[in-house]
Amino acid sequence: MTNTTHPAGAAATFDPRAPDPCETNPREADPDALDPHGCAAVRDQEVPVPGRGDAAGSRKRVLMLAAPATYRAGAFANAAGAAEVEVLRGVDLPAALAMQWPGALSFDFSDPEAAADAIVAFARDTPLDAILSLDDSAALVAALASAGLGLRHNPPRAALAARDKGVMREALAAGGVPVPTFRRFSRDVDAAGAAMRVGYPCVVKPLRLSGSRGVIRADDPDQFVAAFGRLRRMLESEGGPGSDEILVEDYLPGVEVALEGLLTGGELHVLALFDKPDPLEGPFFEETLYITPSRLTPEVQEAIAEMTARSLAAIGLREGPIHAELRVNERGPWLLEVAARSIGGLCSSVLQFGTDVCLEELILRHAAGMALPELARSGRAAGVMMIPIPRGGVLRGYHGVDEARAVPGVEGVEITARAHYPLVPLPEGASYLGFIFARAETPAEAEAALRAAHACLRFDIAPEIPLIPLVMPVGPHGAHGALGDHTAHSEPRAPGLVGRDARASEQERDA
Repeated sequence: MTNTTHPAGAAATFDPRAPDPCETNPREADPDALDPHGCAAVRDQEVPVPGRGDAAGSRKRVLMLAAPATYRAGAFANAAGAAEVEVLRGVDLPAALAMQWPGALSFDFSDPEAAADAIVAFARDTPLDAILSLDDSAALVAALASAGLGLRHNPPRAALAARDKGVMREALAAGGVPVPTFRRFSRDVDAAGAAMRVGYPCVVKPLRLSGSRGVIRADDPDQFVAAFGRLRRMLESEGGPGSDEILVEDYLPGVEVALEGLLTGGELHVLALFDKPDPLEGPFFEETLYITPSRLTPEVQEAIAEMTARSLAAIGLREGPIHAELRVNERGPWLLEVAARSIGGLCSSVLQFGTDVCLEELILRHAAGMALPELARSGRAAGVMMIPIPRGGVLRGYHGVDEARAVPGVEGVEITARAHYPLVPLPEGASYLGFIFARAETPAEAEAALRAAHACLRFDIAPEIPLIPLVMPVGPHGAHGALGDHTAHSEPRAPGLVGRDARASEQERDA
């Protein structure tokens, strides 16, 4: 079921009668007038800035916003050449680190209003035809900046809902879309008390982490307290917007799928529907296999597309790529979440449209207002495996790649984990070991090829030896401390990457 068009309709998003305070120029924002979700209220609408492509015969210019370590930048850069689009890259970096990325513009995505302000100022001298968010972290920045420049965009309030799971649930409920029972708790609430206020089984979720990071199922109060505490430690270590609250919602049973789509003026074009053959039942939710086309019945696939369109309308998304995750059970499809971006990692390489047009070229053409190719997916059945991390430790090496590549139907094996670096599995982890890609005549054959290739791979993972600070003897004045460190104490940290490094690595998991 591809190339299906579904009008998003006019479902309510929050209060449908209230103007969106973010959908204007962030540069004119009153810093004392913020809506509850941090979007600046604006006094005057910015006069649209003409894009470079307005001049006859000139190439369209698109600013791509992404985390520094995103996988997507290379694919979009290659697609820009095929589409004859000029692309500029904006990365999530403080100015002090910008020199490490020559040719890129630096913006602080953790301050969306300031980042949008800087983009609007930049566009005065370097006109833009579109601003495209490649990662979740940039969606709100892109929406705010596009609004300020008069470019086609998603309402910033909708971009925020696609980034924040709590805001998304509230928007879906306000729009009449079925949602599981959910509650938002302060990160610092007494977990044992909170455990008495939720139903079971339930799922504990961070508001803004992606790629299933921090998502933990709990079947009883004891498991809830453990899961809540584990996520609390993660959020304390991560910091950033949304880290002060935790979302808890009823567990939704059922088979899980992923829908890749493109929105044009609120109309959803379904590009691909992926089955996820491996059960995702918890306690953690690590995605492994994506297979397309879906083997669900046409009626179920149509219901999935219709539920996605309803959900997008309730959230308020209207333009650009979307990646939606849904579960299907005896009560029908349920939206788990949707992102205002394309599929993550290297997974997009299995999708081709029209006459050998890749997903990234399709998205660039749409963003720049150019003619689009046929939106029906071309080629045979395809699939990708995100190679899971079986346990924590240090990757010493791997074997069997040549054998895996020789499996019939396998088109590529990419090991992306770096040797001699720590491996951190879910729920704290932010990456995979790598990816396997396959094509075949049927979805079942593509799935079998991926499983056979994975069985060929062997990874040498050594236990990680924790570094214990060497405490110096007490001196004559009572001074003591760790060798090489002038501090006597250090705070424990959750395993894995933290802060900006973890957010930059999330793109590996956010399929």
